[in-house]
Amino acid sequence: MKVKQAVPGGIVMSTQGRDAGRYYLIKEVLPNGFVYVVDGNYKKLAAPKKKSLKHVKLLPVRAEAIAEKFSYGGKVFDSEVYSALKNYSAAANGATAAQENSGGNDV
Repeated sequence: MKVKQAVPGGIVMSTQGRDAGRYYLIKEVLPNGFVYVVDGNYKKLAAPKKKSLKHVKLLPVRAEAIAEKFSYGGKVFDSEVYSALKNYSAAANGATAAQENSGGNDV
């Protein structure tokens, strides 16, 4: 499923640059094809990273609780962002590992 629009609270994966393969959460969508992304660890909410939409892969997942806080201007903590991305990363890697383990080399 391809996501067509970037939305605050959406999870993306960097595809270009030294951070390729790293998961981020969209903090803000800029009108000129850029987004501000954070990961709660290296890129904190106080200093988000500006990334082009060409350089990120939009994932069909959204951190709903954080997105809701962004929408009404609530306080979001870096630890919340970090935890949401860590949970998503573990789930995505777990699904990949499960697919690899069921690969058909049963003896």
